[in-house]
Amino acid sequence: MDQSRKIRVLVAKPGLDGHDRGAKVIARALRDAGMEVIYTGLRQTPEMIAAAALQEDVDAVGVSILSGAHNTLCPRIVELLRERGMDDCLVIVGGIIPQEDIPRLKEQGVSAVFLPGTSTEEIVKFLRENVGQRA
Repeated sequence: MDQSRKIRVLVAKPGLDGHDRGAKVIARALRDAGMEVIYTGLRQTPEMIAAAALQEDVDAVGVSILSGAHNTLCPRIVELLRERGMDDCLVIVGGIIPQEDIPRLKEQGVSAVFLPGTSTEEIVKFLRENVGQRA
């Protein structure tokens, strides 16, 4: 990745989950770390998220999900991004994700899963170290 360009991250809340405090905390932390952040708002479909990611030319999509629909929504977001040629776009997930679901999500293209209690510094570090490493 061009080091002079800021990392661009789309923060998205898919599905019917109406709680967005965590997503807003992450968006602010990423912005404070010097990244460009686009927040899509609540109740986004995977199609809306992928379209916004393509339009905004983001390096990563951060999916905040608490609803339990992660096994359906997250792989669909990855699939739609790949269909749009965004093979190097990282997909990271945060929220209530059972440990046993994490390996399958990673097999389906999710780059990282951050559980409650993860420090914002850890997420910033992950993005800085991994954006531009796929392709």
